[in-house]
Amino acid sequence: MGKIIMIASGKGGTGKTTLSANLGAALAMQGKLVLLSDMDMGLRNLDVALGLESNIVYDILDVLDGSCTLDEALVKDNRYENLYFMAAPQTRSAAEADADKLKELWSEIKGRFDYCIADAPAGIEGGFGYAMLCADTAIIVTIPETAALRDADRVITVLEENGIEDIRLVLNRIRPDMIEKGIMMNIDSCLDILQIPVLGIVCEDEQLTVSALKGSLAVSEENSKAGTAFKNTARRLLGEEVPIMNMEEKKQGFFEKLKLIFSKRN
Repeated sequence: MGKIIMIASGKGGTGKTTLSANLGAALAMQGKLVLLSDMDMGLRNLDVALGLESNIVYDILDVLDGSCTLDEALVKDNRYENLYFMAAPQTRSAAEADADKLKELWSEIKGRFDYCIADAPAGIEGGFGYAMLCADTAIIVTIPETAALRDADRVITVLEENGIEDIRLVLNRIRPDMIEKGIMMNIDSCLDILQIPVLGIVCEDEQLTVSALKGSLAVSEENSKAGTAFKNTARRLLGEEVPIMNMEEKKQGFFEKLKLIFSKRN
């Protein structure tokens, strides 16, 4: 059976959807059969991140209400041999979803895919609960800001209360220069607040914007530091021991410290 991985964040703007798209593609590049499912019903964005918005015919609610089959709702991402996408509805809300039918759908998906990545909406309402319904693993995406960390901590509590034990962290949009100047919260402080294992650390990278404008994903860009970080995150998810890389030579001292923090947390 495959695994359902829920990607969550307490606050919007943390890069959750970007992680979902790139992590799914990275796992597909590793030979895994992957389904990316957008669970942000009414405000979908994952199709845009993937550049597949013009390919959408059916969505997950169409599958649940019998308007189409799962196969009809799946959109193949032709850039990656093993990557498929299922959209969230754009004009219907999570309130229309039937939990029992969704459980059956998740079970069918787990029988067909190695990984299903469910991109949950920010916060703990609506599609968040449906993404959590049968999740095996949750990945919390946050940035080193007080509000984002507080909201992430709340999400972790809700996940634990609902029986999800495998919860891991991706710290996103890290700026080493700002940390050294004392402007941005340091990594160790973030980890002390959240107290969950680290899966990945991603630095701020303007190549993400360039990739989005080109309609591509960072994991396919050779010169993208974030793309490399996403690929390393996928490898850790698959059980490999991958150290935090030195993303800038002039910041080597900082990243050496980061490696030590990462190793301690794992």
